[in-house]
Amino acid sequence: MSAPPLAVHKAIGATSPPASASARSRAAARGQTLPQMLVAHAQSRPGDLAQRVKRKGIWRCHTWADLAEKVRMLALGAATLGLSRGDTVVVVGENEPEHYWALFAAQSLGMKTVSVYPDATAEELQYLCDDSQARMIFAQDQEQVDKALHIAPGLTDLRGVAYWDDSGMWSYRHDLLHSFDSLMAAGRREHQRDPRRFYEQVASGQIDDLALLTYTSGTTSKPKGVMISHRWLVDNATRMRSALQLEAGMEYLSYTPLAWITEQLLGVTLGLTVPLVVNFPEGPDQVLPNLRELSPHIVLFGPRQWESIAATIEARMLHASRVPRAIYRWSVAVGHAVRVARLEGRAAPLGARVLLPLAEAMCLHAVRDQFGFLRSRVAVSGGTAMAPDVFRLFHALGVPLRNIYGCSEFGLVAGHRGTRYDLETVGPLLDVDPAYGEQLQARIESSGELLLRGGTGFLGYWRKPDKTAALDRDGWFASGDAVQRTSSGELVFLDRIEHLVKLANGHSYPPQFIETRLRFSPFIKDVMVLGDASRPWVGALINIDMAVASRWAEERRIAFSTFTDLSQRPEILGLVRDEIRRINTLLPPASRVVRFANFPKELDADEGELTRTRKLRREFLEHRYRPLIEGLYAGAAEIDCSIPVTYQDGRQGVLRARVAVTDIESGPSR
Repeated sequence: MSAPPLAVHKAIGATSPPASASARSRAAARGQTLPQMLVAHAQSRPGDLAQRVKRKGIWRCHTWADLAEKVRMLALGAATLGLSRGDTVVVVGENEPEHYWALFAAQSLGMKTVSVYPDATAEELQYLCDDSQARMIFAQDQEQVDKALHIAPGLTDLRGVAYWDDSGMWSYRHDLLHSFDSLMAAGRREHQRDPRRFYEQVASGQIDDLALLTYTSGTTSKPKGVMISHRWLVDNATRMRSALQLEAGMEYLSYTPLAWITEQLLGVTLGLTVPLVVNFPEGPDQVLPNLRELSPHIVLFGPRQWESIAATIEARMLHASRVPRAIYRWSVAVGHAVRVARLEGRAAPLGARVLLPLAEAMCLHAVRDQFGFLRSRVAVSGGTAMAPDVFRLFHALGVPLRNIYGCSEFGLVAGHRGTRYDLETVGPLLDVDPAYGEQLQARIESSGELLLRGGTGFLGYWRKPDKTAALDRDGWFASGDAVQRTSSGELVFLDRIEHLVKLANGHSYPPQFIETRLRFSPFIKDVMVLGDASRPWVGALINIDMAVASRWAEERRIAFSTFTDLSQRPEILGLVRDEIRRINTLLPPASRVVRFANFPKELDADEGELTRTRKLRREFLEHRYRPLIEGLYAGAAEIDCSIPVTYQDGRQGVLRARVAVTDIESGPSR
């Protein structure tokens, strides 16, 4: 049955028709909710490709008409369970088309959504469902269904649990349980009964409606639900477009978790407003192979992922034979001399410009091909700060990596634009479409904290008005970030205000600055810099990269048995010491790391040591590893540690290890 026409093109503030198709698209999107954009695309470009996913080795395609039909059936199926406008739907799973369908289906009915990291524990899922007052859970597979059914007895308002991957689910029986197929069948019957219901629900949506709750990482307290409207999403997607050269039909690989607001902006919102072709990997372990196969035009990773790719490239070169390694080093040096010079506005040496095609042919093109960056026209790092050395490496390779900076509450604030920008900054303030408010303004307090105003404000923290009010400073939004501003007006992100630290001697230093630069080392996966008002100097705890360090050790015939054993080998301690000494040369003497120890176990989000975005839970780590920290500052050469651990089968245990402490610097600071 054909769909009735829907008036979803609600251009606001337009006095004459836009001159181009992309301008028409932007103008139409200004007053639309996300589902209204989806229906509009299904009517105006029904046969165009919208999504592509790899399943069992085959890329399967969904057009805009396919996508809208699946969303319609899923939404009406959910409506038959009693869900209605204002309810909350939780979606837990990897980045797959069905995750997007569930989001769009819920928002089509005027509901708000919560995306959850797929590796969240049952306890974390229960907290999010309780706090958001979830009435429906969409779960990817058996693992996620098990979590949902485990917590279901405590969720009195829960109306159903729907799953899209039925592998291993043939024997499951539960009154709350529904497959996507059965839910869609119910939606199909409902559409036959009332063909206008879905479209009327979509048309009744308003751009200021609550679209989703995105939860903060909870590094210092329980996560808070940030209330995000459709207007906020479209406003921030428009800001992103002001910095990035995006065109309709560009390919994007959806990889970063949908629980992260940046993915909701790029994959979901820009996927609709530009629109993009959104691709999905076959699984989380296939991201890099699928990235190489697709070579998408747009690549978005968090700083940790970019650092991991850079470390992987460097690690592979460490294990290459002498000639290939020499060719790589020479090619990167040539690429650096030309591309980084252009980026910084300097004239590239003539010799390097002449040699660049040879470096491309011998190495650089092949490296980009290996990692899926051949067609990359937009490469973005979003999240916390990243070492400029990482940026320079990717630019030398020919990947135009740039920063974009913002926060879950206020949205996108600044970003690199054009072909020349300062890698030490996160760029100038982004432009705001007048339809969404005033242009962004920034003010820096004497404490270094960044205050902001302009654009579309967030709707507050879900059920926490006191926390919302605490962010207001006479009409300015308190970001909680410590920044500096360059003479050209660009922002330099230093750290969270709460993480800026003063030593006992009054010297102030930014731990994250040190940590981001140390993580550029292929041997270092995570770093926690130590030192506060009770400490006389800076120390560090290092989480080595097991994959890289173990390969390095094996090639040198260094025997080891476990992660704990490898982390304490003198040779590995010497590697880490040399990396810290290199970074120390970039720091004022009072900010340099004096002593360090390697963690005896890998840091694990499942044990609460990291957030799901791999940020350190500092307070928890300081408590758990207090004996190690105290021994490091007491001058001990070795420290006996007993650390509670949770095994994969759920059993509890204790890891006992003797941890070595290594001196880096000596002198007055000690």
